[in-house]
Amino acid sequence: MGYETYLKDLLRPLGIYQMKEGSLSGGELSAAGGGLDLCAGALDRAEREGINATAEEEGLDRREALFARRNAAPTTELRREAIAALMRIDGDSFTLKAINDTIGGCGIPAQAIELEDRIRIIFPGLVGMPEESERIEKIILDIIPAHLETEFYYRYLTWAECEAHGYTWAEVEAAGYTFLAFQMAV
Repeated sequence: MGYETYLKDLLRPLGIYQMKEGSLSGGELSAAGGGLDLCAGALDRAEREGINATAEEEGLDRREALFARRNAAPTTELRREAIAALMRIDGDSFTLKAINDTIGGCGIPAQAIELEDRIRIIFPGLVGMPEESERIEKIILDIIPAHLETEFYYRYLTWAECEAHGYTWAEVEAAGYTFLAFQMAV
């Protein structure tokens, strides 16, 4: 029910407004109701976009603009989660768990592993480099504290694995592999 109907129903019992089609007072209530409907729509949109959990368009765009890079999340729900993950970063967010939570919250299928003298980023379940690897690396480097050396580790078939399986170059060539395709045949 719109505000026009609401106003007419509210004021009809008072008898001071003529509700006939084309009457001046009926037109006044229609105009007022239409204006209130527009205001209500704008307020509903502002409320929706003002809360990260319900934002769909402008609210997400404006929040993402607060960060140096746009996250890697493709859907509205994943964008909301990524924004929430990035907004949780504070002075205590530099533990390995917090870094991994933030990376995952940004929609990046990666994991940070602490080595003796650096952080290694791996991509479990992925062979080769992920799509948009350059953008993903920049996002991750924005998350990880700048003083930590960070390396990106991409999974390819290793010589040790080839030897363990007894592969020969003759078998590789007979299968018609290119070198890149062979590296990715994990």
